[in-house]
Amino acid sequence: MVGMKRIGFLSFGHWGPVQGSRTRTARDALLQGIELAVAAEELGIDGAFFRVHHFARQQASPFPLLAAAAARTRRIELGTGVIDMRYENPLYMAEEAAATDLISGGRLQLGISRGSPEPARNGAAAFGHAPREGETDADMARRHAEEFRQAISGAGRGGGRSPVRRRGHRAAPCPAPIRGAARADLVGRRNPEDSGLGGGARDEPHELHLADRGYRGTVPRAPGRADSDVP
Repeated sequence: MVGMKRIGFLSFGHWGPVQGSRTRTARDALLQGIELAVAAEELGIDGAFFRVHHFARQQASPFPLLAAAAARTRRIELGTGVIDMRYENPLYMAEEAAATDLISGGRLQLGISRGSPEPARNGAAAFGHAPREGETDADMARRHAEEFRQAISGAGRGGGRSPVRRRGHRAAPCPAPIRGAARADLVGRRNPEDSGLGGGARDEPHELHLADRGYRGTVPRAPGRADSDVP
């Protein structure tokens, strides 16, 4: 039997203007998330993790929340459970993750997913992302994840030279790495028993490995398939 190494919490960030709610607005949910991370660190808890859900009254934009919590804390690890990679621009996400990781002093721990059933039909298309010919939604998510991993490892992107030229300044050559993002442990490891990234492709619980920091837990999978277009 493996002994518990670390303990953390996972917040869904629900909010709603309903009777009895103490989290009535999105602002309430975000500010309470920051305060929760601060209080958890004071209690000696090791990790503060937040869900990322679009098209719902829940937290949907993790990096401002994680960066704000990082600025208020010193020790606790901060992360997601999980980011749906169907929706992400890999390079923009790499820059956001890099900045958040720098603010935290290397405490960022990201969990990512290939997607699960959701309340929106073709939700990723609303964000400007669509599978290539022959791809499923899950394939697109895996491609985005691989591009993100390459960016945070320092792999060059782009080509040519910057068209902006000013007197006394030389244009920087491209490709260039995402500076500050060369941290392979930013991304949770793939489950060795699964063919892809975490997310609702089967009904049984899914083991989510958060980097190499000793976290090990289960995330229930929603019924259905990530490849399905059924809302």
